[in-house]
Amino acid sequence: MESVSVAPVEIERPESSETPSVVPEPDVPWITLVHNDPVNLMSYVTYVFQSYFGYPKDKAHKLMLDVHHKGRAVVSQGTREEMERDVQAMHGYGLWATLQQDR
Repeated sequence: MESVSVAPVEIERPESSETPSVVPEPDVPWITLVHNDPVNLMSYVTYVFQSYFGYPKDKAHKLMLDVHHKGRAVVSQGTREEMERDVQAMHGYGLWATLQQDR
């Protein structure tokens, strides 16, 4: 029976001034998109944006118009977990929403 060493192996790395320092990239933010649908009234979509996100009436109305005319609008931005929560909330209100990484 062979014996196997479990000791860690040290690997020597030559020191070099050409070795780039590793800088972690910040997490790319995620966004929640609300899409146009033929079911919900524009006044209801405005109401949802005001009540859930706490947006003033003017901002909620503008976002609703983007959904209506452009087919979708970015309604929130943050971590993936936050955007998943917002998407689920929009579904709870009967709106069609998705999330994606912001580019």
